[in-house]
Amino acid sequence: MNKRLFRTQFNQMENIEKQVLMESLAARYDMTFLGLHTFDRWGQSCTTGIFKKDGREFVFVPGDTVTLGWEQFAVGLNQESREELEYLFREWEMERDPEEMIRESMAPVRQAAIGPMLVGRELEEINWEPVKMDDPRLTVHPDWLKEFRDFAWSDSSSLTLHQSARIERTEKGFQICIYNHTDYDALLAMLENRGFSLPTADEWAYLCGGGCRTLFPWGDGLDYSMRLHWFENMDEDENRPYDMEEPNFFGLSIAYDPYMREVVQADRLTTCGGDGGCNICGGLGPFLGFLPCSPHCKPEVQEDNELNGDYDFYRPIIRLENYD
Repeated sequence: MNKRLFRTQFNQMENIEKQVLMESLAARYDMTFLGLHTFDRWGQSCTTGIFKKDGREFVFVPGDTVTLGWEQFAVGLNQESREELEYLFREWEMERDPEEMIRESMAPVRQAAIGPMLVGRELEEINWEPVKMDDPRLTVHPDWLKEFRDFAWSDSSSLTLHQSARIERTEKGFQICIYNHTDYDALLAMLENRGFSLPTADEWAYLCGGGCRTLFPWGDGLDYSMRLHWFENMDEDENRPYDMEEPNFFGLSIAYDPYMREVVQADRLTTCGGDGGCNICGGLGPFLGFLPCSPHCKPEVQEDNELNGDYDFYRPIIRLENYD
């Protein structure tokens, strides 16, 4: 394997060298190279290549050998996070050591060798398929069409008929989707057919945390100055992204919404980066609500292989296994 594809050597390369390397990757994988970009966040940075293929953007992520998992604070909880947990413990009438409680949700500490890869920058929906209004799978349901017509005259921005159909208001009119029931094996087969894979749980932890030893990429506690999904009134500036959704040090939008579980490659349906909103729905507050977004959180093995389009999302990757 080409050593230049690993983080230490890659970060030491001049940009002109990186440009040539990225152009060769684009040619090999039939992608459009959009250029080099520096991503600098939470104490880590990487100047790397951005690519486009089939309407989606990819970024080159160099390989590395890193420590993953969590067993103790590297810095310690900040005051706000400690106060939030102490309040919950009083409400529950229980005495707990925060570190001990958090450790129960974390994967064990381990060393992992992560190979270089091209990684989809955004999470993608699985079950929803865009269609036209005259699609026969829609027109056989006059009750759906009536609800769509009522929606068109309303002030709402979207309407979802549970695991059936969805309509959203856009600048160009309306976007209609139908829901296709699918399972984990079908998703893997679809991706393989297109030359893609899913990251493993270890690869996902690296993409999310970059080998950080703190609980989150930015530290051991929650940063309450950030705009967080589900805990921030965004009416004043609806188009401004939530802070955690902004690209990380690899240029990826990852682990920013606990309701969005990211499907990873495993023996059966396994997810990282969220719990489907269970902690938030349970009223556990921001810290425990976002704890499943930690890169070190235990991967969640689901009860069956049926994918849920409301909570399950995927990120295509290409492993550069034989590149020299």
